Amino acid sequence: MKLIDLHCDTVWKLMDLDKKGDLMENQCSVSIPGMKRAGTMAQFFACFVHVKDLAGGYEEGYRHVHEMIDFMEGQLKKFPENIAGAYSGEDVMRNDAEGKISAVLTVEEGGILNGKLKRLETLHQRGIRLMTPMWNDENCIGYPNSREPSVMEKGLKPFGIETVRRMGELGMAVDVSHASDGTFADILRYARGPVVASHSNCRELKRHPRNLTDRMIHDLAEIGGGAGLNFYGPFLGTEDASLIEEMTAHILHMIRCGGESFPMIGTDFDGFDGIERLDIPKAEDMEKLWDALKKKGVSESQLDQIWNGNALRILNALS
Repeated sequence: MKLIDLHCDTVWKLMDLDKKGDLMENQCSVSIPGMKRAGTMAQFFACFVHVKDLAGGYEEGYRHVHEMIDFMEGQLKKFPENIAGAYSGEDVMRNDAEGKISAVLTVEEGGILNGKLKRLETLHQRGIRLMTPMWNDENCIGYPNSREPSVMEKGLKPFGIETVRRMGELGMAVDVSHASDGTFADILRYARGPVVASHSNCRELKRHPRNLTDRMIHDLAEIGGGAGLNFYGPFLGTEDASLIEEMTAHILHMIRCGGESFPMIGTDFDGFDGIERLDIPKAEDMEKLWDALKKKGVSESQLDQIWNGNALRILNALS
């Protein structure tokens, strides 16, 4: 039971919210001891910037992402026996063989490019292997998920098309989580490399613009992509609770619509609050979901794919 989690906001929580702690000791859902107990093979760490909190906007956001990368590089140097950087599936397998958790760095909020395509190359050189083009606001790349139909219909801007194409050329996965339906369709149209929804659920089960329709699941599966199950209650089904029963329902629906090669894990740990009941509050509790899915009839081989095999396929495509 080796886990790959496609999304957590632990770096943001440590640096911008708590302003204390490290990967070994913290008040977060993700820590090195917790990941070890979970059997974590690789954790994708998002460098997320909440631009509206930054006086300097996207320019300050770009600088802050580099500060987050610096922080993570420092953590890898501080705990070299426990965790190491990874830039491909091969790296993850090698680190695992050495008994180390792999840290894969991502960017959540592509607006930090601010119209400068060269920044993508710099981020790739610094180890970023996945980017979420937008968060919840329109930016230079395109349009986000929205409850406004007119916004949901809009897609990539010309710079966004360039960005998506260049990401594929560099070997960087495009993350359609947070995208509008129009942006989702455009990304699938223009992408030249792997596409995933790193932390999104099923709109058929919970009608929320952050979730994927059955058609989106089908189309994403057709190009070899997949989605990471998000633990945020409002995306699962209950506003103030994150329930295992709802998690299993979304995984089973993903399998029905996209096949067993589609579902992955993308917890969104440390990226949300306001949830009164958390059935899986920390990384070390992940076995509860494994057991619940097994009781629902998901086979061991399918569980292995959900836990790591499908994510390794995406990572191998970046090499």
